[in-house]
Amino acid sequence: MAEQITLAAEKRSVNGSSASKRLRRDGIVPAVVYGSKQDAYTIQVKENSFADIYRKQTSKNFLVNLEIEGAKEKTKLAFVQEIQRNAITGQFVHVDFRAVQDDEVISAVVPVTLTGDCVGVKAGGLLEHLVHSLEIQCKPADLPERIEFDVTDVGVGESIKVAQLQFPEGVSTKMDGEVLVLLVAKSRASISAAAAGGGDSSDS
Repeated sequence: MAEQITLAAEKRSVNGSSASKRLRRDGIVPAVVYGSKQDAYTIQVKENSFADIYRKQTSKNFLVNLEIEGAKEKTKLAFVQEIQRNAITGQFVHVDFRAVQDDEVISAVVPVTLTGDCVGVKAGGLLEHLVHSLEIQCKPADLPERIEFDVTDVGVGESIKVAQLQFPEGVSTKMDGEVLVLLVAKSRASISAAAAGGGDSSDS
């Protein structure tokens, strides 16, 4: 399961575009907290602290324990719902945190990673990874960092569908089970070799 990380934050008293620009110049990222049957309110986090956490994540949607100075409820479990970044500089512009309860079902997009040495590739096939990420549903404590699939036994000409993935307990997806996640296609070289082999004949 994904590790829950603590992030220090501070309730924001001054809002507006000009105030947000000043914060960013000072290395502070404007943010908002909403959800979990509460009124939304603005906060701010240090850009370097958030960037350190962000770099370690495999998904853009992840959980943090916000410790919010100046808030009535100082510690709050929150889901990083949306991140806005400057398209040129990469600077964090704004972050949306959605407060969640332990028993609440959340949706997140996590990567699908492949492990193992594929027998089909060893035989000359080409592994095509078609679904690189997947939207899942689960409770916060069950949120995985990724969905893994071992491709060791996948042979040439075989494919794996969403329905064949193994999800951790408490985790599910609404994606159609017939969607192809990966396939091992025959390479041009192997097709040519097979054709050449099939063309051999002996004199009678």
